Amino acid sequence: MAQPTNTFDTYDTVGIREDLSNVIYNVSPDETPLLSGIAKVTATSTLHEWQTDTLRSSAVNAHVEGGDTTADAMSPTERLQNSTQIFKNAVVTSGTNDVVKAAARSNSEMSYNIVKVGQEQKLDMEAALMANQARVAGNATTARRLAGLGSWLKTNVTNIGTGGSNPTGNGTNARTDGTQTVFSQADFDLCMQSIWSEGGKPDTVILSAPQMNRALGFVGNNNQRANGTGGKVENLLSVYLTPWGSVTFQPARENRSRDVFIIEKDKLALAALRPMKNEALAKTGDSEMRQVVGECTLVVRNEKALGLIADCTA
Repeated sequence: MAQPTNTFDTYDTVGIREDLSNVIYNVSPDETPLLSGIAKVTATSTLHEWQTDTLRSSAVNAHVEGGDTTADAMSPTERLQNSTQIFKNAVVTSGTNDVVKAAARSNSEMSYNIVKVGQEQKLDMEAALMANQARVAGNATTARRLAGLGSWLKTNVTNIGTGGSNPTGNGTNARTDGTQTVFSQADFDLCMQSIWSEGGKPDTVILSAPQMNRALGFVGNNNQRANGTGGKVENLLSVYLTPWGSVTFQPARENRSRDVFIIEKDKLALAALRPMKNEALAKTGDSEMRQVVGECTLVVRNEKALGLIADCTA
């Protein structure tokens, strides 16, 4: 029905208060499974170093009674290194903007944005840790870069595509990507076997969403993930048991879709030269600037305990 004549409605009213929710909805992903899951250690220089060692292969060990003893030939340890990378973000707000009352902020605009860039910086760190990125020593005009996980793995790598090749394995060069092919259970099992043969005890698989979907198709002696119970349909791959060990699958958004990493968390660490912190910068006018800065690097304690199914089709 039509309005009565001269009805004064909301379209005529001046001064209706705005209806602005006091919540800010942010659904951007902020999980960092690799960064959050590995050990944290301390670095004391921009070039962080560590050592690895291996045992010789088994041999026939039988000796003549009363015979002389000859010393074994011993191999030296291997000295490895990685450069620390500086991660930095800054926020500047005007003096006025920091005191006006804004919706959905319990504190100032500066405080809100510092928390936000801190979360973004963690995503940058996660991406760098899993990158196929060689170490860069840096200089006065070139930023240092840490060698990402992709540039370390050479021993236990399967599904290398045509034209692809493994890196040297010490972070000095990136791996060469090859032609992509489908991620398969056979390649995964072969990689697990290779890690076991080298002495590794893998516990976690880090992979992208497309490769997680492939893994959901893995079959086994008791493959019941799709069975519904209690009105639920279950299609999960939480633990995968093999003769070479059991691993949990962890989808990660920041790794390259083509890379499926099998890791032993104890054989990786984050070495922090400067733990992430929030600090004020010099005030030059009617504004405030703060930065969130951290400096760290990736420690690959022994790449033989890790594996990669490479060049997987997205």
